[in-house]
Amino acid sequence: MDNTQNVISFCTGYGGLELGIRRAGVDIRTVCYCEREAYVQAVLVKAIEEGRLDKAPIWSDLSTFPASEFRGKVSGITCGYPCQPFSSSGKRKGEKDPRHLWPKIREHAKTIGVHWIFAENVEGHLSLGLSTVISDLEEDGYKVAAGIFSAEEVGAPHRRKRIFILGNSASERPCRGGKNKDRLKAEVLGKGLKNVAHPTSRQPRKQKTRNWWEGTSGRSEETRWPARPGQRQYGWESPRTVVTRLGGKPYGSPYRNKRLALLGNGVVPQTAELAWKTLWKELNNG
Repeated sequence: MDNTQNVISFCTGYGGLELGIRRAGVDIRTVCYCEREAYVQAVLVKAIEEGRLDKAPIWSDLSTFPASEFRGKVSGITCGYPCQPFSSSGKRKGEKDPRHLWPKIREHAKTIGVHWIFAENVEGHLSLGLSTVISDLEEDGYKVAAGIFSAEEVGAPHRRKRIFILGNSASERPCRGGKNKDRLKAEVLGKGLKNVAHPTSRQPRKQKTRNWWEGTSGRSEETRWPARPGQRQYGWESPRTVVTRLGGKPYGSPYRNKRLALLGNGVVPQTAELAWKTLWKELNNG
């Protein structure tokens, strides 16, 4: 994909999807973020000020997002929509969960008329809701590929298996009706979950070297991973402390729980990079 492409980021988190796409070599420019959590907004502002993310406004409410203002001006949408409706650690209410935001994201994508959509969610989405998302994308004129990718297979010390979905329009804009739409639906009819590259149905990917100093030269410190649980920490790591009290006063970060939630829900950029490359290759027949 050539030339700079404008992108809107829904349910941004710390921007792992956008960072992953850039790592894959795609020239994107985020023109708006949409994130409701105040702490996460502060993290985004800091990253923007430090030049690690594109300068762009942060919208706080997906339901009031002015999608029509961006019609014809944006190439893609990234979205890590809430996992609570599908997570095995929750009640798995699916579409009945008020945090089910995919329909709203789909509505915005149709209003804007984007070429592609790159989404992420938890592994539990595979058995609840994913078939609907794929069906929706196909109905809107996208060819779809999806798969499960983990942080561990890119060298991280934890598994964090996630489903990534990539929808790419077969025409210049997603089709909205007429014979062309019927033709596109016929092309993708019946594919559905066959496009899900589940680990049990594909060749296992070899895990990458964990850290640049462990047998691989020339890799930047950007790829350094912390020690695994039970291992001694590396000297460059921050101490793994908890909030305690010294002399009756709080010690440690008052935002520790919020930070852990952000990191736990966030997308590992290297995983997003691998997912983008793999799914894009599948959509374009290698």
